Amino acid sequence: MRELVYYVGVSIDGRIAGPGGEFDFYPEGEGTQFEAYRGWMLKTFPETVPTMIREAAGIADAPNETIDTLVMGLGTYRPALDIGVTSPYAHLRQYVVSSTLRESPDPAVTVVGGDPLGLVRSLKQEEGKDIWLCGGGKLAGAVWPEVDRMVVKSYPVVAGDGIPMVDGKFDPTFFAVTERKSFDNGVVVTWFDRRR
Repeated sequence: MRELVYYVGVSIDGRIAGPGGEFDFYPEGEGTQFEAYRGWMLKTFPETVPTMIREAAGIADAPNETIDTLVMGLGTYRPALDIGVTSPYAHLRQYVVSSTLRESPDPAVTVVGGDPLGLVRSLKQEEGKDIWLCGGGKLAGAVWPEVDRMVVKSYPVVAGDGIPMVDGKFDPTFFAVTERKSFDNGVVVTWFDRRR
C-alpha cells in the first residue's frame, strides 16, 4: 500500500515557516558546502523540486522514483499563486486542502474543501507511488493518524515564532529512526518510520 510521507524542513525549535509563511531563513551554507548539500538533495529527492526550477537544477527529466502525488494546504500553495504559478508541481498529482479556496485555478490541481483525512485514506488505497505531505502544520495535524514516514531536514537555526511542524492535539506518537545523514552546512536529514 502507498504511504504518506511528511518530507519537511524544520528549525531547531520545530518551525516549518515563520509567522508570515517565511521559509528563506534556513541556512544552507555557501560554496562547496551548499553545492554538496544541494547536489545530494536534487539526486535523492528530485520529486520535491518545483517544476518551474527543475530545468535550471538539471533535473527536468528526472523520473518520479518514490512519490507521484502530493497533498498541501493553502498556506503552502499560496506562495506559488502569489507569483502566478498555478501548478507548482506539474510532474505530480496535486491536491490542495482548503476551506476558503473554492475552485482550482488550474486543471492539474484538485482543491479539496474538507475531510483531509478521508482524502489521504482514499489516496493510500489507490495504486501508485507514495504520497508527499508537502505542508503545512495544520494539515499535518489533521492527517497525523495516516503519516507513515517522515523525512525531516533539521536546520541549525531557531525561528522563535512561526508555523509548527505538526499543529494538532497532544498525541505522543513514536517513530523509529531508520537513517540519518549530516552535512557540513549543519543540516541533518533524518528518516523516521512510524512504530505500529
